[in-house]
Amino acid sequence: MSLLAVEGLATGYAKKQIVFGVDLRVEAGEIVALMGHNGAGKTTSLKAIAGLLPLWSGGIIFDGEPIGQATSAARVRRGLSLVPQERFVFADLTVADNLELGAFSVSDPKIAAAQREKVLTLLPVLAERRRQLAGTLSGGEQRMLGLGMALMRRPRLLLLDEPSLGLAPLLVERIMETIRDIARHDHLTVLLVEQNVRHALAIAQRVYIMRTGRLIVEETGAAMAARGEWWDLF
Repeated sequence: MSLLAVEGLATGYAKKQIVFGVDLRVEAGEIVALMGHNGAGKTTSLKAIAGLLPLWSGGIIFDGEPIGQATSAARVRRGLSLVPQERFVFADLTVADNLELGAFSVSDPKIAAAQREKVLTLLPVLAERRRQLAGTLSGGEQRMLGLGMALMRRPRLLLLDEPSLGLAPLLVERIMETIRDIARHDHLTVLLVEQNVRHALAIAQRVYIMRTGRLIVEETGAAMAARGEWWDLF
C-alpha cells in the first residue's frame, strides 16, 4: 500500500481549474519528483495535497486513510509537512526560536526538544547559527531553516515546493544532497516539486511530469536520466 495515493485530483483557484484528474502515488521511503514548466500545475497539486486548496473532485489517501476533506492542520498532525517555495521564516526571531515555532503540532516539550537536537544534527548550518536572527541568514540558509522547521513537526511525508528556487548552483547541489541524506538517515518520504531537472533526477527514485494541469509521464529517475534530453516532454 502506498503511503500517499492521489486519485483523480482536480482543483484550481476561484473558478479557474488548474489541475485535471491527476493520479500519483508515493511509496514509503521514496523520493518522488513532480516536474514541469511554470504553470503546469505542480505547486497547485502540492497545495491541494497539503490541504491549502480544496478538492474539486478526486481523493487523497494517506497511509490508508482518506484525508481529502481534512484541514491542513489535521494533515500536519497525521504526518504531512509542506515546505513552500516562499522563504517562510520569522525574520525578527532567532534560528532556535523559528525551530521552536515549527514544532507547533508537537505537544510534548521533551519530544520537541529531542527533535530540535536531531534537526540541528541533520542541518549543522542551523546549529552554527542557532542564536542568529533568521532575517540575517543567506537565501540558502533560510531555505535550510524552512526545511528544519518542517522537520520539527516529525513528518512522515515531506512536501517540498521548489527548494532550489533563486539559489546559486552550488547551493542547489548542497540542498539537494541534504534532502537526499535526510531521507536516507530519517527514513523520510519526500514528494518534491522541482524545475531543476538534473538535480531532481540525482535524488529521485521516480518522476512525474506535468503539462497544462495533467500528468503526461511517469518514469523511474534512472530511466529519465538516461534519456539525456527531457525538454520535449515538458
